[in-house]
Amino acid sequence: MAVKIQNQLGNIDISNDVIATVVGGAATEIFGIVGMASKNQIRDNLNEILKRDNYSKGVVVRQTDEGVAIDVYIIAGYGTKISEVCRNVQDKVKYNLQSMLGLEAKSVNVYVQGVKVIED
Repeated sequence: MAVKIQNQLGNIDISNDVIATVVGGAATEIFGIVGMASKNQIRDNLNEILKRDNYSKGVVVRQTDEGVAIDVYIIAGYGTKISEVCRNVQDKVKYNLQSMLGLEAKSVNVYVQGVKVIED
């Protein structure tokens, strides 16, 4: 499924994989994020931290009547304030979607799948 945008020049289709890559890149730039987690941990692997090419496994893009809803599954770093990390992820994801793709995210839900010690 893709997001369809229509303007005066024609139609633009943005695939969910592109949106997931933008969202995953935005989320992993935030201080306190160790990595992305899989939304299906039992099936994919419980302890695996997703790499850049697998961000779509840790991001769910849903299209509702009001717009696009994003679910982000992350692994937070030990010792960080999780509520602030999640708020930063929400702000960064909304900003990157608006500036890069021109999409307005109606909601960004952040699910912390685990906490891991950040190695110095």
